[in-house]
Amino acid sequence: MTQQTADTTETSTKLDSRTRRLVVVLLAGAVLPLLDTTIINVALDRLSDVFDTPVATMQWVVTAYAMATAIAIPLSAWAIKRFGGKRMWLASLGLFLVGSALCGLAPNAGSMIAFRVLQGLGGGTSMPVLQTLLITSAGQQKARRAMAAVGLPTVIAPVLGPVIGGAIMNGASWHWVFLINIPVCLLALVLTVKGVPPTVSEPDSRLDLTGLVLLTGGLVALVYALSRVTSPEALKHWPFVVSALSGVGLLVAFTTHALRTRHEPVANVRLFALPSFSGATAAMLLSGIVFYGGLLLLPLYYQQIADYSVLGAGGVLALQGMGALLARSAAGRVTDRVGARGIVLVGLTAASIGTVPFAVVDPSAHVWLAAALVLRGAGIGIVTVTVMGSAYRHVPRESIAHASSLGRILLQLGSAVGAAAMTTILAWQHGASTPTSPLDDFQVTFWWLTATTVLTALSALWLPGRSEG
Repeated sequence: MTQQTADTTETSTKLDSRTRRLVVVLLAGAVLPLLDTTIINVALDRLSDVFDTPVATMQWVVTAYAMATAIAIPLSAWAIKRFGGKRMWLASLGLFLVGSALCGLAPNAGSMIAFRVLQGLGGGTSMPVLQTLLITSAGQQKARRAMAAVGLPTVIAPVLGPVIGGAIMNGASWHWVFLINIPVCLLALVLTVKGVPPTVSEPDSRLDLTGLVLLTGGLVALVYALSRVTSPEALKHWPFVVSALSGVGLLVAFTTHALRTRHEPVANVRLFALPSFSGATAAMLLSGIVFYGGLLLLPLYYQQIADYSVLGAGGVLALQGMGALLARSAAGRVTDRVGARGIVLVGLTAASIGTVPFAVVDPSAHVWLAAALVLRGAGIGIVTVTVMGSAYRHVPRESIAHASSLGRILLQLGSAVGAAAMTTILAWQHGASTPTSPLDDFQVTFWWLTATTVLTALSALWLPGRSEG
């Protein structure tokens, strides 16, 4: 490739001023659900004490949010079309604002769990709407660059969340875990009113109610089943078995319905016929397992094995965010020249190499483990941003909302599977017939996490290469 050609390619993929302004406006709202999801995990134990409620019950603060998100995501594709992207972005921010305020004022655990449903509906809708607004503005050809521009909260919020949550719980009232969202929500609403251009709506758009019931029912059942997997024994208990089978059955029924209906389905499963889209969404699912599985394991490792405090563990995990920050800008430039497939494989290699030390290195080797965190964060940051952009490469413009919805569904499932799988594997090691040390248990689990990272490379083979842009 000549220098002139390279310069032309760089110019052709550069975001226009309108899209760059849109990115700035959307970032304020994009960070909210991502930070909230991770901050709440740090606060669960304290909330359990505040409300004198068992942790097992308080865990529903997380589960209720995840189940509400599972309902909101598939509904978002129709809602964007029916009401327009700008209105839905305002609605998602408004729901999240109201839910946050009510959670911060909740008098007991039951009311907080109910109010978290409102937050989940707002948070679940926000990311598909954001992606639709951004890709519509930038165009499919510049999708990777657009997603890289808005992708910073995606790669660093789950890392910074535990730090912020630990700081709040140490130095302020628990109420601020939720109330801190209010000023950011208000800022995002003001920016949206002034900075997001009006979007086209189709008032006559018909909701696929049958498909919505089947799809959301299947997703809620699967999320509930995964939330029950707190030990290997849970895989044999009826709540998990019934929920898992029901979830799979409902999703199969939805797929059959979506392929046969004469009307527009709530989620267009025919998009999976596009190799680039199916490869990208499979990579989203697997990278969700890798990322969120690591986010569960690493804090436990640093607190239980390396003897760090909550704040100390959160601080050292921020190194992953630093790695992602360093890698994301370079990834955008390189991807335009070598193709998504190559850059994702490089990112997965880096993430794998960055995970292996936790399976083989002594916990006292702080410098080596810190370097591994930076490398792992860089690799996952590259993969996340590149995959999200590549998913829209060959998607018809009128199907962008459906593509956004399906992508978020698989990423959400990946995060749930990752957390449940790593918890189960670690518990399996603890309960093994041959006694092992806690360090051995973690190291075996990190080998499983490494294997999953390598497995993600198979889905990357369907991503566009250099010749395909």
